[in-house]
Amino acid sequence: MPLLDLEHLPLLHGGETTAVEPATGEALAAFTLAAPADVASAAAEAAAAQRAWARTPYTERAAVLRRAGDLIDRHAAELSEWIVREAGSVPGKAGFEIRTAAEECYEAAALAHHPLGQVLPSAAPRHSYTTRVPAGVVGVIAPFNVPLVLAMRSVAPALALGNAVVLKPDPRTAVCGGHAVAALFAAAGLPEGLLHVLPGGSEAGQALVGDRHVRVISFTGSTNAGRSVGALAARHLKRAHLELGGNSAFLVLEDADLDAAMSAAAWASFFHQGQICMSSGRHLVHASLYDEYVERLAAKADALAVGDPFREEVQLGPVIDGGQRDRVHGLVEASTAAGARLAAGGTHRDLFYRPTVLADVDDRAPAYAEEVFGPVAPVRKFHTADEAVALANDTQYGLALGVVTRDTARALELADRIPTGLLHINDQTVNDEPVAPMGGFADSGTGAHFGGTANLDAFTETRWTTVRGAPAGYPF
Repeated sequence: MPLLDLEHLPLLHGGETTAVEPATGEALAAFTLAAPADVASAAAEAAAAQRAWARTPYTERAAVLRRAGDLIDRHAAELSEWIVREAGSVPGKAGFEIRTAAEECYEAAALAHHPLGQVLPSAAPRHSYTTRVPAGVVGVIAPFNVPLVLAMRSVAPALALGNAVVLKPDPRTAVCGGHAVAALFAAAGLPEGLLHVLPGGSEAGQALVGDRHVRVISFTGSTNAGRSVGALAARHLKRAHLELGGNSAFLVLEDADLDAAMSAAAWASFFHQGQICMSSGRHLVHASLYDEYVERLAAKADALAVGDPFREEVQLGPVIDGGQRDRVHGLVEASTAAGARLAAGGTHRDLFYRPTVLADVDDRAPAYAEEVFGPVAPVRKFHTADEAVALANDTQYGLALGVVTRDTARALELADRIPTGLLHINDQTVNDEPVAPMGGFADSGTGAHFGGTANLDAFTETRWTTVRGAPAGYPF
């Protein structure tokens, strides 16, 4: 029996739209978008349902999360088809999403019975301790690129810890990143009213951030949008956890083994068409290896197959839509106009953009200086370790760093001088595990708040409690 019943999706009031397969332009499903009134209604219903859920024994909450994880595995084929067709993912990437989303549920189930407080010393004759209590209603705003995982990594722990959730997925991936999540938890036995899925645009997002019932916002998306979310959340005195963009450096030192490094180098920029915040947007390569590195990376890019991931065996699928394709191509063309050399790619057919290597880039190349969010690998040489550090730090972002070298101690020493939220020695920058904290520095976000025990801080409040045997006395 299918997981998704697309004939009976919630009727919202923000207008009708369709889920479109970017590889073909085919309409996959029709649904309605959320208006601000839908957000207000859902948030109020979630707040009412949350009180009973918070009092539900942790064993029952954990059981719902475990069942949701099991259901992801059981419906893997159906979910995979939606991720491939709606998000333009290759099947391997869809498989990663399914495995990771299931693990997010299992890790969240364990979180439900994590110790939730501390006993504190007190100078007074009393018991003093802290407890973590659910935040209440959590608003989750999730992007299109890894839709199932980037929704589930907030939804699952928030629910496990006793919260209700209003999820606003990107309308371009509303099925695999939204309605599928609702279907999974409904089938897992989550009580009604605790999870609302409201695909919509910026008006729905603003309503969600500003709603009085929503106490925490978990946002994953661009830095510009994150600034707006953070400012609006601050105006309403609520916490906003922001996981934003990046322009991560992939640093190749002079002793690197290029035979071993090339696979990581290509994956770093071309995986899922480069539409990942952790993608390597700047390949910084020692001058002694630079020419060979560019030649080999360009050859690898030229050898990759680009096409319809549902009907062909390919390594890259389509970018999400025409606007994204045009932005990527504009950055590439502006970079070559500024003096960069096109070593591979730089062309497209419909939404299928060829993996692209740009050599001889400098600060004037927009594809080097900005986050591209497309399959583009700008390569720049350095001569000394100090120069490499300076180049890696010359960005407003601070998400991820990859370093390739035979000397891991030296890599750690260099990395100490390059502040990023994620560091991978002898690996590329696109890495994620449900048990690991996820978040960036500077314009990449507000630090680690996904993964493992970081979720405790993200989705609970801390209450201080004292208990005396008799009422305290005071001077008046």
